[in-house]
Amino acid sequence: MREPSLPLDEMIVCPQCDAAYSLRRPEIGERARCVRCGTVLITPRRKAGMQIIALSLSVAILIVSATVFPFLTITAAGTSNSVSILDAALAFSDGPLIALALATAALIVFIPLARVLLAMYVLIPIVLDRPPARGATQAFRLSEAMRPWSMAEIFAIGCAVALVKITDLADVGFGPAFWMFAALVFLVVVQDNFLCRWSVWNSLDKTKT
Repeated sequence: MREPSLPLDEMIVCPQCDAAYSLRRPEIGERARCVRCGTVLITPRRKAGMQIIALSLSVAILIVSATVFPFLTITAAGTSNSVSILDAALAFSDGPLIALALATAALIVFIPLARVLLAMYVLIPIVLDRPPARGATQAFRLSEAMRPWSMAEIFAIGCAVALVKITDLADVGFGPAFWMFAALVFLVVVQDNFLCRWSVWNSLDKTKT
């Protein structure tokens, strides 16, 4: 096997297509993209760490609040019923479908909440120029591993489709949790776009040397 021409710490590999490049950190506001697949590799931003922490805290507050307040109010034939996000997720919690109900609750509530808490656990010491918290590397790796399973936005799309189908059958009112969840989905997308994963890994690696 041919030896690489550059030391490994001077190379960066695309996480999507495995293309390898010579590492050159872009200037603030610039982006380094993979030429082969277009994946963003490095996105340095000024004061991005503090912004991500603020977004993570906002997302955590919205997740907890959205599980407490009513999500939808459905009125039909003179009968009204309010449903929260957890009520919807655990609607089939009886019998053999309890595993499916728990998995649904995890995908739309608990995994997104765990991800933002792990992000704050990792980033707060780095932003404050302190040594990383114990197990920060493993925490950030776990947060990244859970990213494909965080499906808050999928739940929002599913709710939109369901609302279109039931508006002819009943009067549907949006509760506070609906708007909280809409803001939550937006903030999660913004947070993921703000986060430069290479910068986080680089900060964690520096503390090992």
